[in-house]
Amino acid sequence: MWCYRGGSISTEPRINDRIRVPEVRLVGPSGEQVGIVPLAKALELAQEYDLDLVEVAASARPPVCKLMDYGKFKYESAMKAREARKNQAHTVIKEMKLRPKIDPHDYDTKKGHVVRFLKQGDKVKITIMFRGREQSRPELGYRLLQRLASDVEDLGFIESNPKQDGRNMIMVLGPHKKKTEAMAEAREAQAARKAERQGVATDEAPSEEAPVEEGTEVVSAEGDAEADAEAEGTEAASPEAPAEA
Repeated sequence: MWCYRGGSISTEPRINDRIRVPEVRLVGPSGEQVGIVPLAKALELAQEYDLDLVEVAASARPPVCKLMDYGKFKYESAMKAREARKNQAHTVIKEMKLRPKIDPHDYDTKKGHVVRFLKQGDKVKITIMFRGREQSRPELGYRLLQRLASDVEDLGFIESNPKQDGRNMIMVLGPHKKKTEAMAEAREAQAARKAERQGVATDEAPSEEAPVEEGTEVVSAEGDAEADAEAEGTEAASPEAPAEA
């Protein structure tokens, strides 16, 4: 009787001497079809090219193997997966809770959060919480939800209309902008801020003094003062011009 003893099942392909079949369909390093060859011949070619023999289609008959640099292949695959995760847009639903008789300042603060969420491309679940006698006035919550939806209509729309859920009233706002677009704009803004900071740092860096070419006379501020003093002394010593008759 077969019994599974647990443990993780490896998802990595078999390479080199881990391949246990008599023959394989071989693909060359550049993708060219070599054909069906004995496993020993395929391993010999892998050693000759200084590459690995990697089983890329184990379910085929015979299995398909390719000559490649397996270490480089794993690295490139990991980088592609990382880039895909980076660009992947996860649908996130943010939640904001309000009271029917919310203070104007608190309302502006809550609305600011909703605006930020919608700009990020996220959905927002708005919950109006009723307490005590407020439960007999559901129109207060409805009007508040409609007011909020009107205030942010440039950024989002009503995806789910207000509905009563026990003591709460719920509405869902969806963003006009897709998550991927919001992420792309955020990256562009971050790159622009970084470039601006680098530009400011370059402008603030002290400029080097221009080199003096040979044959060029350099007069310092002290030399200018001495020249002015000599000019004044010469002018004082010179006789005054005779007055006209």
